[in-house]
Amino acid sequence: MKELLRTNDPTVIPYATTLLHGEGIECFELDVHMSTLGFVPRRLMVRDTDLFMARAILREAGVPLES
Repeated sequence: MKELLRTNDPTVIPYATTLLHGEGIECFELDVHMSTLGFVPRRLMVRDTDLFMARAILREAGVPLES
């Protein structure tokens, strides 16, 4: 699994997950319960083989990525 996205914004992860699932890409959210503290960002993970396509989908949708 590779990290696709890291954010403190609670609306970005569900949006990104919906976009990816719509394209048939499975993803997994980490740090869900820790992020309720407010300073620990949530992470969205995808399979290594899906990383390139997942990044392209999120960039096209305007989701900010770190890299």
